[in-house]
Amino acid sequence: MALATIIQNEFDQILANWMRDQGREGVRRTDVVSARESEAQSRELLQALARALRDTRSDDTFDFSNPGWDPVREALEHISQTRTESGVSPTEMAWFIASIKQSIFTILSQRNADDPKLLIDQVWMVTKIVDQMALHAISAYVDQREAIIERQQSEMTEVSAPVVKIWDRIVTVPLLGTVDSFRAQTVMENLLQAIVEREAEVAIIDITGVSTVDTMVAQHLLKTAAAVRLMGAECVISGISPKIAQTIVHLGVDLPNVVTRGDLQSGLSYAFERLGVKIGG
Repeated sequence: MALATIIQNEFDQILANWMRDQGREGVRRTDVVSARESEAQSRELLQALARALRDTRSDDTFDFSNPGWDPVREALEHISQTRTESGVSPTEMAWFIASIKQSIFTILSQRNADDPKLLIDQVWMVTKIVDQMALHAISAYVDQREAIIERQQSEMTEVSAPVVKIWDRIVTVPLLGTVDSFRAQTVMENLLQAIVEREAEVAIIDITGVSTVDTMVAQHLLKTAAAVRLMGAECVISGISPKIAQTIVHLGVDLPNVVTRGDLQSGLSYAFERLGVKIGG
């Protein structure tokens, strides 16, 4: 009996066996994926597999990249996304896919007991198919994790470099820790956007919390200051400690047309003077 026909005719039994085997193998994570959700995902994937086997050839010409396998790849990507967001590990994801083998093998051995050669051929074909499914699931898992990490990094950068309006027409962005290219670009974009939205005339970049200043950081500061000037505002860099000043001089980095101050208070005083703001005692 053809593999596609067996999967179609024995669908419910294969699904039941698969759900049982998931429990035995410890694949079913009821703490993060409910039993109902796990069954729904298993059914979705098995249905896609049955459809692909029906619409494509399961022989030596098997090619998982064939458009006929699109439903399986799409199901795997959907399940991978859901499980990744739920906290399932890549090992658990791989075992979830691989655990379908035993349930199919059991049915195949029952239906083709009188034809050992056909049984071996079908077992080998199922092995190749499921292995490809597992590899695709892991690839999708990695892509999903990278997307999540990138999104979290972006969100953390937004939080770690907030632009604060501290007075009318004055905004500041305090920097803490390490400033890399990605973060520097985010700081520049946020600062320029704040200048437009808040009609700021002075932007203070406070680097008191920056641990080290190297050539790259200095260049980022220069680029940001230049961009601020192009927006019609003045840039003040505060938090220039003696150590950072010595480092900048040692690196041979020039900060032309950039106002610098030793601390945020001095930077703010300069901004008040620049805008003609007087604070009563």
